[in-house]
Amino acid sequence: MLWSSWIRPILFCGDAEKTHYRAMAALTAAAKVPGVLEQLRSVATVRDDRLAMDVLGHRFLNPVGLAAGFDKDARWHTLLSALGFGFIEVGTITDLPQDGNPKPRLFRLPADQALLNRLGFNNGGAEVARQRLERQPSNVVLGINIGKSKITPNELAATSYLKSFRILWPYAHYVTINVSSPNTPGLRALQDRQPLLELLQSIESENQRLALESSQPAKPVLVKIAPDLNDAQVEDVVEIALEAKLAGIVATNTTIRRDGLKTPAAEVGKLGDGGISGRPVHARSCEVVRRLYRRAQGQLTIIGVGGVFDGDDAWRMIGAGASLVQVYTGFIYGGPLMVAAINRQLLAKLESHGMNHLTQRIGQES
Repeated sequence: MLWSSWIRPILFCGDAEKTHYRAMAALTAAAKVPGVLEQLRSVATVRDDRLAMDVLGHRFLNPVGLAAGFDKDARWHTLLSALGFGFIEVGTITDLPQDGNPKPRLFRLPADQALLNRLGFNNGGAEVARQRLERQPSNVVLGINIGKSKITPNELAATSYLKSFRILWPYAHYVTINVSSPNTPGLRALQDRQPLLELLQSIESENQRLALESSQPAKPVLVKIAPDLNDAQVEDVVEIALEAKLAGIVATNTTIRRDGLKTPAAEVGKLGDGGISGRPVHARSCEVVRRLYRRAQGQLTIIGVGGVFDGDDAWRMIGAGASLVQVYTGFIYGGPLMVAAINRQLLAKLESHGMNHLTQRIGQES
């Protein structure tokens, strides 16, 4: 209540991107006070075996993770783990450092509980991220999301992805291949069947080589897709993922569609291009997850992301077929205790439906 009635309105007064960095600077400073991080962890973390998920070769404390885009540079994953997340996905990280698109490039749409962003993979590059991850090993399951550098043409995309993959491979519990951001020109063309298959096969081949070389298991590799694919394309992604021997699919990224928004069209138009996340994408994200689940028939792990704000949204996404869910925009609007609230709501739903474990819910509405 304090968050929504007092803190959030103050934070929402300023530029969205600047506020993001100021908020994380405040959390970083608070964490230096002895006992603060431990106290926060005790309040924000829900521990219950009914929520634990054993997928992708790892045990997830709970199914609620932080989506890529929040911690683009792998700066804050250890801090953010104190907020109760079952896993954290950092990135998107590119092989070369890049500034991203001109500012301002992140905007709130409060009437829609949404964000519009055209950040453009702003990050310090894979080597800088590697140095941070080496200094600060993750204390939760860590996904690393990688993308293509803007200056790399699509015909050379594999070289860009593979460089990041090699550098970051030792630090990832799983790796997500991002081919679906609308903010890197031409990137979404990599979702077409042939280029996507070739890209994913080259990455999985390198995955096996690195595993053999290091005498470690191969990393689970997933691909992140757009909500704007048509149904036939969504189903085709399943066949591609299976052929490339991937572990799963992350569904979905932001949408470039503008229909159905409560924010006036003229106001949205003034903000310019970018992908929209939050409430407006939830229904389509659930539908994509549902279609993926039906087509994959248990052969792929699905991470559902898009408009998850509360336990009802997470319950719906898991019912569609997601083993795990991610939050980003909902976290911005919901505040630091959002994850605990979702997990408690999921436990209440399990009890009301007479279920012993959340796995019983997966795909129940598909």
